[in-house]
Amino acid sequence: MSVSVVIADDQAMVRTGFRLILEAQDGITVTGEAATGTEAVEAVQRLRPDVCLMDIRMPELDGLEATKRLRQGPDAAHDTKIVIVTTFDLDEYVYGALRAGANGFVVKNSGPRLLIEAVHAAAEGDSLISPSVTVRLLERLSGPPRAEAAAAAARRLTGQELKVTSLVARGHTNNEIAERLALAVSTVKSHLGRIQEKLAARNRVEIAAWAWEHGVVS
Repeated sequence: MSVSVVIADDQAMVRTGFRLILEAQDGITVTGEAATGTEAVEAVQRLRPDVCLMDIRMPELDGLEATKRLRQGPDAAHDTKIVIVTTFDLDEYVYGALRAGANGFVVKNSGPRLLIEAVHAAAEGDSLISPSVTVRLLERLSGPPRAEAAAAAARRLTGQELKVTSLVARGHTNNEIAERLALAVSTVKSHLGRIQEKLAARNRVEIAAWAWEHGVVS
């Protein structure tokens, strides 16, 4: 089954480059493009792609606000996964993307392979953040360790769920978590489902942010 993608970026050369990279892959189809944040929202609402690659700095409406609009309100496109793809890995952008409901964050100079992996991960309900920013970013969210926060976290999740959460916060995939904890991948997915429900987290990126904020990461 092909993954449908909308590319939102104000630079035509970037959109063309992304299209060439993605359409060279089996199982990915680019169904639309947008040059502004407003066009991005309209394209996603109209085309309902599996994934939208969203730049941050765009005319009319920036990518973070566009993401918020697609996550909230009566016209929200909840089924479309949003991956922020930007030149800028500034902490405030990444944090804003996570809070806006993005499913991943990729820096443009990360290379074609990571872009393709981010699309597939998002389509499968997973998340990917560029390794160059993952731990640095999420550590910023944690602040000084707080014993009371860690204790509260321990009361909300089981011991195994805490281990899974910690590994998610470190950027590990489901397969890597399964290997480290000697679990089946299906078991890891079940744990993640329960963790999301307990934390009211929309995706694993929000799980990771919560883990750093509450001192869960080991």
